[in-house]
Order: sequence, then C-alpha cells, then structure tokens
Amino acid sequence: MRATLVASVSALVLVAAVPAVAATTPTFKGTVGPGFTIAMAKKPTKAGKIKLTVSDKSDLHNFHLTGPGVNVKTSVDFQGTKTFTVTLKKGTYRFVCDPHATSMKGSFKVS
Repeated sequence: MRATLVASVSALVLVAAVPAVAATTPTFKGTVGPGFTIAMAKKPTKAGKIKLTVSDKSDLHNFHLTGPGVNVKTSVDFQGTKTFTVTLKKGTYRFVCDPHATSMKGSFKVS
C-alpha cells in the first residue's frame, strides 16, 4: 500500500515537472475564385510557423504567396484545397493570382 502511494506521488511530481505542450501551429485560410477574387479572411501579423490552407475554386486562377523566404503556390489548373506550412519572418508578404496579378492581389505585414 505504501509503495503504491509513493509511486502515485512520484508520478504526480513528474507530471507537474513536465513543461506544457507547445502551442499548435496557427492556421490561416486563403481563397481564390470563384470569379476574379483572391483573399485571406484573417492575415498573420507575427513571425513564426503557420499553416496556410488554400481553397482554390477556379481552374483559371492560382494562389501564389511570396515574401521573405516564402514562395508557395497552387497551379493554375488546380481546383481543391491545399495546405502549406511556412515560416514567416519580419517583412511584407504578397499573394496574387499569377495570370491576373494586376487585379487579383493582396498583402500583409509581419512583425
């Protein structure tokens, strides 16, 4: 009985000593199409690792994100959902539809 109590107390001390699990990687959503639209509902503002989930709804467009150390995109003929994991650094990031870059574009700044 005493050995069980000692083992239980030791286990509790061990659990208390283990640091909290790291926060999960934040996810941001990008969309392209239908029509001539490209957007990110919420944009990252802090440096670090993120997941970017792109919903590409048109085979006439793509979603292309560039910035310091980042260059990811869907292909023009791709339709569906694709997730990228990228590490953002301080700077400006731009997202565009390559075939329509003058009208389908957006940006955000990371500090």
